[in-house]
Amino acid sequence: MIAFLRVADAAEDDDPELKVWIKQVRDVAYETEDIIDGFMLQLHRKNDCCCSGVCDFLGKLFCSVRNLKTRYETAAEIQSIKSRMTEIAEGHRRYRYKFNVAEEGSASGFGSNHGIDPRVDALLLEETKLVGIENPKKQIIPWLVEGESRLKVVSVVGMGGLGKTTLVKKVYDDSVVKKHFQNHAWITVSQSFEVEELLKDLIQQLFHQMKQSPPENLSTMNVNRLKGIIKEFLRERRYLLVFDDVWSIQSWEYIKYMLPNENCGSRVILTTRLIDVASSCSKETDGHVYELNPLSEKDSWTLFSQKTFMGNPCPTHLIEICNNILKRCGGLPLAIVAISGVLSTKKETSIDEWKLLNWSLGSELEGNDVLESMRIILLLSFNNLPYYLKPCFLYLSSYPEDHQIEHNTLIRQWIGEGFVKCKEGKTIEEVAQGYINELVNRSLLFPVKTNDDGSVKVSCIHDFYREIILLKSRDQNFLTTNNEQNMIWPRRVRRLSVHGTLRNTEIERYGTRLCSFLSFRVEDHKSILSILQLLKSCKILKVLDLRGVPLENFPEAILYMFHLRYLSLRNTMIKRLPRSIKKLQKLEILDLKETFINELPIEILELQYLRHLLVYRHVPGSYLPYDYVHGFKILKGMGSLKFLQKLGVIDAYPGSVALKELAMMTELRRVSITKLRTEDGVALCLCIEKLQNLCSLGLRSVEGDVLDLSHLSSPPLSLQRLYLTGRLAKFPHWIQSLQSLVKVYFRWSQLRDDPLEYLQDLPNLVHLEFLATYVGEKLSFKAGKFQKLKLLGLDKLEPLRWVIIEEGAMPCLEKLIIQRCNSLKGVPDGIERLSNMKVLEFFDMPDEFVAPLSLEKHGGEYWKIAHIPQVYHTYWRNGCWEVYPLDGKQTNEQSGQPKNAIVRTQEQRNWL
Repeated sequence: MIAFLRVADAAEDDDPELKVWIKQVRDVAYETEDIIDGFMLQLHRKNDCCCSGVCDFLGKLFCSVRNLKTRYETAAEIQSIKSRMTEIAEGHRRYRYKFNVAEEGSASGFGSNHGIDPRVDALLLEETKLVGIENPKKQIIPWLVEGESRLKVVSVVGMGGLGKTTLVKKVYDDSVVKKHFQNHAWITVSQSFEVEELLKDLIQQLFHQMKQSPPENLSTMNVNRLKGIIKEFLRERRYLLVFDDVWSIQSWEYIKYMLPNENCGSRVILTTRLIDVASSCSKETDGHVYELNPLSEKDSWTLFSQKTFMGNPCPTHLIEICNNILKRCGGLPLAIVAISGVLSTKKETSIDEWKLLNWSLGSELEGNDVLESMRIILLLSFNNLPYYLKPCFLYLSSYPEDHQIEHNTLIRQWIGEGFVKCKEGKTIEEVAQGYINELVNRSLLFPVKTNDDGSVKVSCIHDFYREIILLKSRDQNFLTTNNEQNMIWPRRVRRLSVHGTLRNTEIERYGTRLCSFLSFRVEDHKSILSILQLLKSCKILKVLDLRGVPLENFPEAILYMFHLRYLSLRNTMIKRLPRSIKKLQKLEILDLKETFINELPIEILELQYLRHLLVYRHVPGSYLPYDYVHGFKILKGMGSLKFLQKLGVIDAYPGSVALKELAMMTELRRVSITKLRTEDGVALCLCIEKLQNLCSLGLRSVEGDVLDLSHLSSPPLSLQRLYLTGRLAKFPHWIQSLQSLVKVYFRWSQLRDDPLEYLQDLPNLVHLEFLATYVGEKLSFKAGKFQKLKLLGLDKLEPLRWVIIEEGAMPCLEKLIIQRCNSLKGVPDGIERLSNMKVLEFFDMPDEFVAPLSLEKHGGEYWKIAHIPQVYHTYWRNGCWEVYPLDGKQTNEQSGQPKNAIVRTQEQRNWL
């Protein structure tokens, strides 16, 4: 059934009858999974009963009879499934003539082109005056008509509906471009293309342009003969070829070998939705990649107004509704044009019609001809996904609109669901990260925040793609989102995502088939009671995320979820775990961050499949105190959890026991240890040497004790992030050997040696922060050093008087933060050389330091920082941060706050 669905999935949108048939197969597949899960649960319960009961002959016989009953019931259900499959097989035979799945065993019969030309977006955009296209056009044209004479590829990449085809068509038709090239041709590639047809189309265009007849017998020529004709025709000519809608690198491989490179200044333009296709095709010719972005708010409104109101002003009573609708379009030209086309038919006096469209946009996508065209175009990206990525992408429909999706959480949820398949030589987390990279590469996820190494940390999904996958999820009964008060519940709910409230008197009946439950912003008492009632009926749940729900006690119902793999109680008020947590034998991820739990029951050691154990709570405050995070006490025997990859935060006291246990967890990738004492030095270093898979290491000593790392001789060379908090007798010289280090924090180190001497040659260091790290008066960044550093933070270096940046040091630095360095005489000498600087911020620095930097102080030091776009001085006052732009221009004004101040909470200081 799964193999069939893998092939048929992309075709169901084209044929309503086929859609019904595929839904039947999918329902049976779901039911089969439920039967298997239910059988395993019942068998587990019976075995538990036998083990804990009377173990004599009669007791064993009784258990055998009960097991036999379970097996008999399961057998009956399987027979029912087989009968239904026989009926479905009959349907299969009726469709076989149309979709030759059995004969060919491939997806060739499904979803080849959906009967829709994906260039419809360009045609739609031609209906109105183009907006926001001139600047991209001005950038691309010089790439075509200027530069080296050898063949170059220019790739235009972006999500579906951004107007890639429209932009390239305008470039292609530009008079300057037309005059520059002797031959031109436009070829549409699309998802599934026949090489022969593509080559014949190209030949006909080229010969027609020269007013020549194409070769005889063109229709019977093979691929090699066709390529030879094209290559010979284009030889010693300056040509421009457009290959529109390229979906794979392999497609380009079919094409590139027929293109002669005679140093005539020829060019090729590709349009694609895939970043790796764009970069790969352009890189090998040293070409260019233009990444098309959504329209700005201004251009979006201009385009919207032109289509909706025919250039007339928007009526005042519709402005708020229009802004809400436009916000959901997210700068996507196709969406703006399609929706404004629908709105242009609405009466401007009937405000209810406009409100209704805004509220019911998801259902309108299926019920309106114009919006249906847009839906089909966006569906191309979904249907083109590999089968293993489709459930991962559909899972994003569980997140609320505009929600920022944290990748670490998403990866753990995917793993809990069983979506991620193991690959040899990779951890399952690394495979899942690859899935995310694929979605980003396909422009289906948009990066919001990145890690220091450039990988994406947080992303979001475009509102219209979210609407598409919401509809898909609903059709396939993949996931139900409870974000409407009067929603129609499906007969069976497999995955449930609750946004805000959960009110349903019969809610418990939906839990019996539920395999995933996620909650967002659930706080009211009635909703919490509904959730607890629902959980009582959840027997086959695999993923449970209750983050942010104000629970004070661990819900007892969780303990009966035999299949549970992922459990998040993050940001709840729970204070302890019950000893019966041991019942969750399949648990792999346990997230207790920001709860009040600081001790774990000894029974946690029976959860042998644990991979991620997160137990810690941060201390709020304006600045990080020394003990800024509280962890948990490690248990004797915890080293038996062999599969642990992420563990935090461990209270090491007493160090000898904790470090011995920790050293046995050789699969650890990330660990953080607190409350280390001076006498733990030898044991700590021996422990670290055994954890050679570590990528992230955090160490903090007891305040006043030395963090002794002098005995470490073979550090984990895979380390990328290192956080050291505590007094260091001397700088750990082994850090110089960590070529993979990306981020380094030194806090309260009180070093007498200049730490820059040991860090300056690390080839991949991007992020460096010092907090009370150095007691010297001068820091000097030497010429040519810190070649990749992008973020530098200097905090509470009280004796520091001078910072010197020599020529060629830190050439990539983008952000510099200086705070509480009260002895500093002025901005770093040489800061004017840092041409890539974007942000300079001073926190709680003396007035005499800031004053010479003001614009009003002519002849001061402002000239050194004049090239930096954003410069702020910031102070902690009245429980929040007041941020003042240096130039005195008002950036944001809030009632009751000092003039020119931007107010931030502590959480908004995301650089910490």
